[in-house]
Amino acid sequence: MATDRFEEIVDSVSSVVLGKKPQIRLALTCFFAGGHLLIEDMPGIGKTSLAKVLAKSLGLAFHRVQFTSDMLPGDILGVSVFEQKTSRFHFHPGPVFTQVLLVDEINRGMPKTQSALLEAMEEGQVTIEGKTRLLDPPFFVIATQNPLEYAGTFPLPESQVDRFLMRITVGYPDRIAEKSILTNGGMQKELSGVKPCITKNEVLEIQQQIRRVHLSDRFLDYLQDIIQYTRSSHHFYAGLSPRAGIALSMAARSWAYMKGREYVIPEDLKAVLWHVAGHRLRNERDRTEFNESKLVAMFSEVPVPL
Repeated sequence: MATDRFEEIVDSVSSVVLGKKPQIRLALTCFFAGGHLLIEDMPGIGKTSLAKVLAKSLGLAFHRVQFTSDMLPGDILGVSVFEQKTSRFHFHPGPVFTQVLLVDEINRGMPKTQSALLEAMEEGQVTIEGKTRLLDPPFFVIATQNPLEYAGTFPLPESQVDRFLMRITVGYPDRIAEKSILTNGGMQKELSGVKPCITKNEVLEIQQQIRRVHLSDRFLDYLQDIIQYTRSSHHFYAGLSPRAGIALSMAARSWAYMKGREYVIPEDLKAVLWHVAGHRLRNERDRTEFNESKLVAMFSEVPVPL
Protein backbone atom coordinates (compact mmCIF):
# COMPACT_ATOMS: atom_id res chain seq x y z
CA MET A 1 0.00 0.00 0.00
CA ALA A 2 2.79 2.41 0.95
CA THR A 3 4.64 1.57 -2.25
CA ASP A 4 1.57 2.30 -4.39
CA ARG A 5 1.06 5.67 -2.68
CA PHE A 6 4.68 6.70 -3.18
CA GLU A 7 4.66 5.63 -6.81
CA GLU A 8 1.53 7.72 -7.36
CA ILE A 9 3.42 10.78 -6.07
CA VAL A 10 6.49 9.87 -8.15
CA ASP A 11 4.35 9.59 -11.28
CA SER A 12 2.72 12.96 -10.54
CA VAL A 13 6.07 14.72 -10.14
CA SER A 14 7.62 12.96 -13.13
CA SER A 15 4.78 14.19 -15.35
CA VAL A 16 6.49 17.59 -15.06
CA VAL A 17 10.11 16.75 -14.24
CA LEU A 18 10.64 14.28 -17.04
CA GLY A 19 13.03 11.35 -16.91
CA LYS A 20 14.14 11.92 -13.30
CA LYS A 21 12.33 9.25 -11.27
CA PRO A 22 15.47 8.22 -9.29
CA GLN A 23 16.02 11.83 -8.17
CA ILE A 24 12.33 12.23 -7.35
CA ARG A 25 12.38 9.10 -5.17
CA LEU A 26 15.43 10.40 -3.33
CA ALA A 27 13.77 13.79 -2.76
CA LEU A 28 10.66 12.06 -1.37
CA THR A 29 12.85 9.84 0.80
CA CYS A 30 14.42 12.97 2.28
CA PHE A 31 11.07 14.70 2.78
CA PHE A 32 9.30 11.80 4.50
CA ALA A 33 12.38 11.19 6.67
CA GLY A 34 11.78 14.69 8.06
CA GLY A 35 15.00 16.16 6.67
CA HIS A 36 16.00 18.94 4.29
CA LEU A 37 17.39 18.64 0.77
CA LEU A 38 20.35 20.29 -0.94
CA ILE A 39 20.33 20.21 -4.75
CA GLU A 40 23.67 21.02 -6.33
CA ASP A 41 23.58 21.47 -10.10
CA MET A 42 23.85 23.86 -12.99
CA PRO A 43 21.20 26.55 -13.71
CA GLY A 44 18.29 25.62 -15.95
CA ILE A 45 18.27 21.92 -15.08
CA GLY A 46 14.85 21.93 -13.40
CA LYS A 47 15.65 22.35 -9.70
CA THR A 48 12.95 24.99 -9.16
CA SER A 49 10.37 22.99 -11.09
CA LEU A 50 11.15 19.91 -8.99
CA ALA A 51 10.53 21.86 -5.78
CA LYS A 52 7.28 23.41 -7.05
CA VAL A 53 5.76 20.18 -8.31
CA LEU A 54 6.76 18.32 -5.14
CA ALA A 55 4.88 20.89 -3.07
CA LYS A 56 1.79 20.69 -5.32
CA SER A 57 1.76 16.88 -5.39
CA LEU A 58 2.06 16.78 -1.59
CA GLY A 59 -0.67 19.40 -1.15
CA LEU A 60 1.59 21.75 0.81
CA ALA A 61 2.13 25.51 0.88
CA PHE A 62 5.15 26.70 -1.10
CA HIS A 63 7.39 29.76 -1.05
CA ARG A 64 10.53 30.54 -3.02
CA VAL A 65 13.40 32.81 -1.96
CA GLN A 66 16.21 33.94 -4.26
CA PHE A 67 19.31 34.49 -2.14
CA THR A 68 21.44 37.52 -2.97
CA SER A 69 24.43 39.14 -1.27
CA ASP A 70 22.33 42.06 0.05
CA MET A 71 19.58 39.90 1.58
CA LEU A 72 19.07 40.28 5.34
CA PRO A 73 17.78 37.71 7.87
CA GLY A 74 14.56 39.71 8.20
CA ASP A 75 13.88 39.17 4.50
CA ILE A 76 13.49 35.45 5.29
CA LEU A 77 12.16 35.36 8.83
CA GLY A 78 9.97 38.47 8.80
CA VAL A 79 9.97 41.85 10.54
CA SER A 80 7.85 43.88 12.93
CA VAL A 81 6.51 47.12 11.45
CA PHE A 82 5.08 50.00 13.50
CA GLU A 83 1.54 50.85 12.44
CA GLN A 84 0.39 54.37 13.26
CA LYS A 85 -3.31 53.46 13.26
CA THR A 86 -2.92 51.06 16.17
CA SER A 87 0.28 52.55 17.63
CA ARG A 88 1.66 49.02 17.82
CA PHE A 89 4.25 46.91 16.11
CA HIS A 90 2.74 44.29 13.83
CA PHE A 91 4.72 41.23 12.77
CA HIS A 92 4.86 40.53 9.04
CA PRO A 93 5.93 36.90 8.58
CA GLY A 94 8.64 36.15 6.04
CA PRO A 95 8.67 33.38 3.42
CA VAL A 96 10.04 30.88 5.99
CA PHE A 97 6.46 30.58 7.28
CA THR A 98 5.44 27.94 4.79
CA GLN A 99 5.73 24.16 4.45
CA VAL A 100 8.00 23.75 1.42
CA LEU A 101 10.61 26.51 1.21
CA LEU A 102 12.80 26.71 -1.90
CA VAL A 103 16.01 28.64 -1.27
CA ASP A 104 17.59 29.32 -4.65
CA GLU A 105 21.38 29.77 -4.76
CA ILE A 106 21.80 29.60 -1.01
CA ASN A 107 25.55 30.17 -1.32
CA ARG A 108 24.95 33.69 -2.71
CA GLY A 109 23.60 34.85 0.64
CA MET A 110 25.81 36.34 3.33
CA PRO A 111 26.77 33.95 6.16
CA LYS A 112 24.52 35.85 8.59
CA THR A 113 21.56 35.31 6.29
CA GLN A 114 22.43 31.66 5.74
CA SER A 115 22.55 31.09 9.48
CA ALA A 116 19.08 32.59 9.86
CA LEU A 117 17.76 29.30 8.51
CA LEU A 118 19.60 27.15 11.06
CA GLU A 119 17.02 27.30 13.86
CA ALA A 120 14.16 26.83 11.40
CA MET A 121 15.76 23.77 9.80
CA GLU A 122 16.85 22.17 13.06
CA GLU A 123 13.95 22.92 15.40
CA GLY A 124 10.98 23.91 13.22
CA GLN A 125 10.78 27.32 14.83
CA VAL A 126 12.30 30.79 14.57
CA THR A 127 13.11 33.34 17.26
CA ILE A 128 12.53 36.92 16.19
CA GLU A 129 12.97 39.90 18.50
CA GLY A 130 13.04 37.58 21.50
CA LYS A 131 9.81 35.77 20.61
CA THR A 132 9.72 32.17 19.42
CA ARG A 133 7.31 31.36 16.62
CA LEU A 134 6.57 27.79 15.57
CA LEU A 135 6.53 26.77 11.92
CA ASP A 136 3.63 24.75 10.54
CA PRO A 137 4.68 21.10 10.08
CA PRO A 138 5.75 19.50 7.87
CA PHE A 139 8.53 22.03 7.19
CA PHE A 140 10.82 21.10 4.29
CA VAL A 141 13.69 23.21 2.94
CA ILE A 142 14.99 22.59 -0.56
CA ALA A 143 18.12 24.64 -1.18
CA THR A 144 19.98 24.89 -4.48
CA GLN A 145 23.52 25.91 -5.25
CA ASN A 146 25.64 25.98 -8.36
CA PRO A 147 28.94 24.09 -7.94
CA LEU A 148 30.59 25.86 -10.89
CA GLU A 149 30.15 29.52 -9.87
CA TYR A 150 32.39 30.80 -7.14
CA ALA A 151 32.49 34.56 -7.82
CA GLY A 152 30.21 36.35 -5.40
CA THR A 153 29.39 33.23 -3.41
CA PHE A 154 29.80 32.34 0.26
CA PRO A 155 30.40 28.61 0.74
CA LEU A 156 28.12 27.04 3.32
CA PRO A 157 29.89 26.35 6.63
CA GLU A 158 29.97 22.74 7.82
CA SER A 159 27.34 23.46 10.47
CA GLN A 160 24.92 24.58 7.75
CA VAL A 161 25.72 21.76 5.33
CA ASP A 162 25.15 19.24 8.11
CA ARG A 163 21.54 20.45 8.46
CA PHE A 164 20.73 18.98 5.07
CA LEU A 165 19.80 15.33 5.42
CA MET A 166 20.57 14.59 1.77
CA ARG A 167 22.18 16.12 -1.28
CA ILE A 168 21.32 15.20 -4.85
CA THR A 169 22.02 16.37 -8.37
CA VAL A 170 19.33 16.51 -11.05
CA GLY A 171 21.50 16.27 -14.17
CA TYR A 172 20.70 16.87 -17.82
CA PRO A 173 17.51 15.27 -19.18
CA ASP A 174 17.84 12.32 -21.52
CA ARG A 175 17.20 12.84 -25.22
CA ILE A 176 13.53 11.77 -25.15
CA ALA A 177 12.72 13.95 -22.13
CA GLU A 178 14.54 16.94 -23.57
CA LYS A 179 12.67 16.61 -26.86
CA SER A 180 9.38 16.82 -24.98
CA ILE A 181 10.63 19.85 -23.03
CA LEU A 182 11.70 21.59 -26.23
CA THR A 183 8.39 20.78 -27.90
CA ASN A 184 6.30 22.17 -25.03
CA GLY A 185 8.54 25.14 -24.36
CA GLY A 186 9.28 24.25 -20.74
CA MET A 187 7.50 22.77 -17.74
CA GLN A 188 5.07 25.52 -16.64
CA LYS A 189 2.12 24.23 -18.68
CA GLU A 190 2.37 20.75 -17.16
CA LEU A 191 2.88 22.21 -13.67
CA SER A 192 -0.52 23.94 -13.76
CA GLY A 193 -2.25 20.58 -14.16
CA VAL A 194 -0.68 18.89 -11.12
CA LYS A 195 -3.14 17.91 -8.37
CA PRO A 196 -2.37 16.89 -4.77
CA CYS A 197 -1.91 13.16 -4.32
CA ILE A 198 -1.97 13.21 -0.53
CA THR A 199 -3.23 15.36 2.34
CA LYS A 200 -1.18 17.13 4.98
CA ASN A 201 -2.51 14.83 7.72
CA GLU A 202 -1.53 11.77 5.68
CA VAL A 203 1.97 13.21 5.24
CA LEU A 204 2.36 13.68 9.00
CA GLU A 205 1.07 10.15 9.65
CA ILE A 206 3.53 8.64 7.17
CA GLN A 207 6.39 10.53 8.80
CA GLN A 208 5.38 9.07 12.16
CA GLN A 209 5.14 5.56 10.69
CA ILE A 210 8.64 5.88 9.20
CA ARG A 211 10.02 6.63 12.66
CA ARG A 212 8.62 3.27 13.78
CA VAL A 213 10.30 1.26 11.01
CA HIS A 214 12.38 -1.43 12.76
CA LEU A 215 16.17 -1.26 12.95
CA SER A 216 17.60 -4.71 13.63
CA ASP A 217 20.83 -5.35 15.51
CA ARG A 218 22.31 -6.61 12.24
CA PHE A 219 21.53 -3.35 10.51
CA LEU A 220 22.74 -1.22 13.41
CA ASP A 221 26.03 -3.16 13.45
CA TYR A 222 26.48 -2.43 9.75
CA LEU A 223 25.63 1.26 10.22
CA GLN A 224 28.10 1.58 13.08
CA ASP A 225 30.77 -0.20 11.04
CA ILE A 226 30.26 2.37 8.26
CA ILE A 227 30.53 5.26 10.73
CA GLN A 228 33.59 3.81 12.43
CA TYR A 229 35.26 3.26 9.06
CA THR A 230 35.09 6.99 8.34
CA ARG A 231 36.56 7.78 11.75
CA SER A 232 39.46 5.33 11.62
CA SER A 233 40.42 5.41 7.93
CA HIS A 234 43.27 7.67 6.86
CA HIS A 235 41.24 8.71 3.79
CA PHE A 236 38.96 11.09 5.68
CA TYR A 237 39.70 14.47 7.21
CA ALA A 238 36.98 13.87 9.82
CA GLY A 239 34.58 10.97 10.35
CA LEU A 240 30.80 10.98 10.37
CA SER A 241 29.21 12.46 13.49
CA PRO A 242 26.42 10.91 15.59
CA ARG A 243 24.05 13.38 13.86
CA ALA A 244 25.14 11.96 10.50
CA GLY A 245 24.46 8.47 11.84
CA ILE A 246 20.93 9.51 12.77
CA ALA A 247 20.51 10.99 9.28
CA LEU A 248 21.64 7.71 7.70
CA SER A 249 19.23 5.67 9.83
CA MET A 250 16.27 7.97 9.08
CA ALA A 251 16.98 8.00 5.34
CA ALA A 252 17.29 4.20 5.32
CA ARG A 253 14.01 3.90 7.24
CA SER A 254 12.27 6.17 4.74
CA TRP A 255 13.68 4.23 1.79
CA ALA A 256 12.58 0.91 3.32
CA TYR A 257 9.08 2.30 3.93
CA MET A 258 8.86 3.45 0.31
CA LYS A 259 9.72 -0.11 -0.68
CA GLY A 260 6.81 -1.40 1.40
CA ARG A 261 8.81 -2.84 4.31
CA GLU A 262 8.48 -2.23 8.04
CA TYR A 263 12.13 -3.09 8.68
CA VAL A 264 15.45 -1.87 7.30
CA ILE A 265 18.05 -4.01 5.53
CA PRO A 266 21.65 -3.07 4.61
CA GLU A 267 20.62 -2.53 0.98
CA ASP A 268 18.42 0.38 2.10
CA LEU A 269 21.45 2.06 3.62
CA LYS A 270 23.48 1.48 0.46
CA ALA A 271 20.73 3.15 -1.61
CA VAL A 272 20.98 6.43 0.32
CA LEU A 273 24.56 6.31 1.61
CA TRP A 274 26.21 8.58 -0.94
CA HIS A 275 23.43 11.15 -0.82
CA VAL A 276 23.57 11.39 2.97
CA ALA A 277 27.32 11.04 3.56
CA GLY A 278 28.85 12.57 0.42
CA HIS A 279 28.49 16.22 1.47
CA ARG A 280 29.67 15.49 5.01
CA LEU A 281 33.03 13.90 4.20
CA ARG A 282 36.29 15.43 2.98
CA ASN A 283 39.51 13.97 1.66
CA GLU A 284 42.28 14.00 4.26
CA ARG A 285 44.87 14.99 1.65
CA ASP A 286 43.37 18.19 0.24
CA ARG A 287 40.01 18.46 2.08
CA THR A 288 38.01 18.24 -1.13
CA GLU A 289 34.87 16.16 -1.57
CA PHE A 290 34.98 12.61 -2.89
CA ASN A 291 33.24 11.75 -6.13
CA GLU A 292 30.43 9.24 -5.88
CA SER A 293 32.17 6.26 -7.46
CA LYS A 294 35.23 6.68 -5.23
CA LEU A 295 33.24 6.93 -2.01
CA VAL A 296 30.93 4.03 -2.90
CA ALA A 297 33.97 1.88 -3.69
CA MET A 298 35.53 2.76 -0.34
CA PHE A 299 32.35 1.90 1.58
CA SER A 300 32.12 -1.43 -0.25
CA GLU A 301 35.19 -2.48 1.77
CA VAL A 302 33.00 -2.53 4.89
CA PRO A 303 31.58 -6.08 5.16
CA VAL A 304 27.85 -6.59 5.57
CA PRO A 305 27.14 -8.52 8.80
CA LEU A 306 25.74 -12.01 8.28
